[in-house]
Amino acid sequence: MMNRTASLSDRISNALFVAVMWVVQRLPYETRVPLAGRMVARIAPLIGFTRKIRANLALACPELPPEEVKRLERAVPDSLGRMLAEIYSGEEFVARVRDLPIEGPGAEALERAHRDGRPVVLAAGHFGNYDAWRAALAARGYRVGAIYRPMNNPAFNEQYVTTISAIAQPLFARSRRGLGDMMRFLRDGGMVAFGFDQFFRQGAELNFFGLPARTPLSAAEMALKMKADLIPIYAIRQPDGLSFRILAEAPVAHSDPEAMTQVLNDRLEEQIRAHMEQWLWTHRRWKP
Repeated sequence: MMNRTASLSDRISNALFVAVMWVVQRLPYETRVPLAGRMVARIAPLIGFTRKIRANLALACPELPPEEVKRLERAVPDSLGRMLAEIYSGEEFVARVRDLPIEGPGAEALERAHRDGRPVVLAAGHFGNYDAWRAALAARGYRVGAIYRPMNNPAFNEQYVTTISAIAQPLFARSRRGLGDMMRFLRDGGMVAFGFDQFFRQGAELNFFGLPARTPLSAAEMALKMKADLIPIYAIRQPDGLSFRILAEAPVAHSDPEAMTQVLNDRLEEQIRAHMEQWLWTHRRWKP
């Protein structure tokens, strides 16, 4: 639940976004997704995305040649635009991803936990399209929930949560009530996705791309508390720009929260380096 009411500015910006999405959704799926990508790439310099991408790459990957940095300045917002068009496509999007195979050594662990009614903590980065694997798991009958942070714009938050709720439920807001509901869901054998790849001032200072990065330990802590498997999972966009490969990695061995979360960072970094344009380089991951 948002703590403030939407301002006039909030309502105007949300109305503009909804109007653009409404227009885009009138186009065939194969047209709307790449078009949305191009639109976001086009406005990226105007809304500060290009500057943030360039700054993060200079920090984390100073060895990149200038032409690759230029490519990523367009490719990263293009990926974001495609993801937005996909999740706002609702059933069309779900129909495209629901039957995708779950690959990787974590697939068997997911199936076993589902069969036995045991909880699973899913480690989710802002990579590829994380709603693709949510839809694919839910279509298999897995009970998949996710923690989310309410948006700063209450008007946008309301319709965005409604949109992603149509892909898979339940969703748990980062609040006292949401935390309690989420823990009951896990105790009942559910699977819950935790993000871990954005700056968290109260987090542990761990390594990410060779740099100190404040990282939340909540995914690992919850896995230990609930005696649950901690499984990194990714939906990796394929070269056609429309389809995905869903990869579930081997469960992270239980030890202590810092060591387990460092494994999550390392595995995500490996995926990002293989698919640089698919991570949210617009976020200020490294702060003083």
